[in-house]
Amino acid sequence: MRPWHIAALAGAAIAVPAGVWLLRTYDPNAAGSPFPPCMFQAFTGYFCIGCGLTRALHALVHGDIAGAFSMNPLAMLMLPVMPLLVAAAYGWQPRWLQPLMRVVGEPKFWLVVLPAYWIARNLPWFPFTLLAPG
Repeated sequence: MRPWHIAALAGAAIAVPAGVWLLRTYDPNAAGSPFPPCMFQAFTGYFCIGCGLTRALHALVHGDIAGAFSMNPLAMLMLPVMPLLVAAAYGWQPRWLQPLMRVVGEPKFWLVVLPAYWIARNLPWFPFTLLAPG
């Protein structure tokens, strides 16, 4: 391992527990929360791709998977995939993971999914209203 890999792992080993502690201690829905509101929504009135992510993570660390999914469905679907992407980027290539990595590791996939999700979660019709933060 290179020194910057070790530094990144050490930083993550500190940041993740600190983030979990903050999310367990403070409610992003409460007045006076230390978590800032979404600036994009404050300025435009529309939801961004990350809107509801802090509240989703707050629900997730409290064991409310359905609540977390209702706040940001895409993020909750991608949360288990992110460690796999990082591991694949560092050379871990098990055969069962390769079909998923071919799709998810392709930039074209994200260039379609992210804008489509951003637009869809702002449409005022059912079932698109399910994508908006609850």
